[in-house]
Amino acid sequence: MAGRLGVGASRLLSLAGVVALIGVLPWLSGRSPELSVLRARSAEQEATPEALASIRADLGLDRGPLALLRSWSGGVLRGDLGTSWVSGTPVGPGTLTALGVSLTLMGLAVVVAAAVAAALCAPALRRAVQGSPGRPSGVAGAALVALPEFLLASVLLVVGAVWLGWFPPYGWDGLHSAVLPALALGLPAGGLVGRLLADAVTAASTERWVLTWQVSGASAGQLVRALLRRTLPALTTQVALVLVGLTGGAVAVEQVFAVPGLGRLTLGAAESQDLPALQAAVLVLLALSAVLGTAAGALRVLLLGRAVRTGTVPVAEPVRTWRRRDRVLPGVCLALLAGTVLAGIGRDPLTSAHPRLAPPSWALPLGADASGRDLLARVAHGAVDTVGTAVLVTAASLLVGLLVGLLPRASVGPVEVANAAPPVIVGVLVAAVAGSSLAGAAVAVLLVSWAPVAAHVAAATGEVRASAHVRVLPVLGVGPAAVTWRHVVPAVLGPVTRNAVLRLPGIALALAALGFLGLGPTPPTPEWGLLLAEGMPYVERAPWAVLAPTAALVTTSVLAVSLSGWSRARAPFHVEPRPAAPV
Repeated sequence: MAGRLGVGASRLLSLAGVVALIGVLPWLSGRSPELSVLRARSAEQEATPEALASIRADLGLDRGPLALLRSWSGGVLRGDLGTSWVSGTPVGPGTLTALGVSLTLMGLAVVVAAAVAAALCAPALRRAVQGSPGRPSGVAGAALVALPEFLLASVLLVVGAVWLGWFPPYGWDGLHSAVLPALALGLPAGGLVGRLLADAVTAASTERWVLTWQVSGASAGQLVRALLRRTLPALTTQVALVLVGLTGGAVAVEQVFAVPGLGRLTLGAAESQDLPALQAAVLVLLALSAVLGTAAGALRVLLLGRAVRTGTVPVAEPVRTWRRRDRVLPGVCLALLAGTVLAGIGRDPLTSAHPRLAPPSWALPLGADASGRDLLARVAHGAVDTVGTAVLVTAASLLVGLLVGLLPRASVGPVEVANAAPPVIVGVLVAAVAGSSLAGAAVAVLLVSWAPVAAHVAAATGEVRASAHVRVLPVLGVGPAAVTWRHVVPAVLGPVTRNAVLRLPGIALALAALGFLGLGPTPPTPEWGLLLAEGMPYVERAPWAVLAPTAALVTTSVLAVSLSGWSRARAPFHVEPRPAAPV
């Protein structure tokens, strides 16, 4: 009961804090909310002092942020989400309509993601059943995760809607118009979930009970079901976070296909400082995150069953292995990246000295962009900004996620809040307060990127603490701090680090998206995300304009995942008198 109360208090406090922060945003930013509202209502109306004063009086801005927040909160308790500052209509119906669109799109994207995850996990399951678990390479999953959603959406738009004419290019007119957006969202999500699941299956297949089941004559189907039931509990929270991301984090895809979903609604409200609409959209996102988080926790307990209570959850003993062939793939990726940087770092990335969209040649190995600038030079110079900043944010998110995840009950609310907020929305809020810069974009991405890591830590530490050898430590006189830092943290650090490194491409893409929107580094900075954004309008007639930065990003992703996979969990292959079963 105390644990449930703690989780509930964490969610309520986090929700109240975010809503309050949004309520005082205009006063924190120093921007004139009445001017933003005037421009959103009519771009042609002159911003005279009389017009601005009329809007301030109409919105009640002179009463201050606390009075407005109290008024809005009282309306929410009565079921009234407020009235839009821009349109003057109730925000509730529009928010619920956008939520329905986003949930439909999320459902279709989940189908795509499930198919991709199953395809990526199947080789790991096959090797586990055959008794040679090995280690998944992760190349396919890393490549899918590294695909920029806005680039993937643009390519699908050109191929599926323009060239083939199979699907409508934009708008929302039933399921037919949701196919391309669902593919753009589901393929990267499936790559992430499939890679995590394959990694978990590989680790679980080295536990002692698997060998016991094989010796006992268990069928392949029984072993597969047991492995999935053993590995899914630690990933349920991750899957819930992915689902929330598919709902509120689909801003770029919704923008490309003009889908009137919740992410697009939230972004529009943030840009126009329409506080009632922004507060309502964020409130719905947080409520959805809380529902999915609660369902994920209940499913995890259901899958683990009595193993949590009896302390029979097996934990693999991590052993570092170094094989010569493991160094081939990261070596090739590192050589490609280093060669690209060395070949282009001495070239001029800013001067427009070449024909527009010039194709690749001996003089321009990667071609030229729409402004006639050398793409090889821009990719090489952009490696420092893109990869360097992404690595720093990844390391910081790993540290924050590890520390926060060790407090599973207290971290529930902040994790759900951070994951429910798309990086683009957080970037808008950070830029409104501190201005647009690379540091501001890094802070915005960090504010949301630690949440999946913390959720993974919380789920993994729960299983480790439920294992027999950890539960007996307090009886032997081991203190809580020693249990945590000497036994729990070392057991989860490897998988959690792999999870964090696997998200490096997504972090790089989030930074790139913020730069494209003017919330980070701005043109003509040679940043990979900006290169992608600048080349998207010409992807049909000059594909090299986007292939160069895309190849660099995918190569970086494969390098990161292959390096993170050098350390894997492995247990001794011998049978104990009473081996632990998965449940």
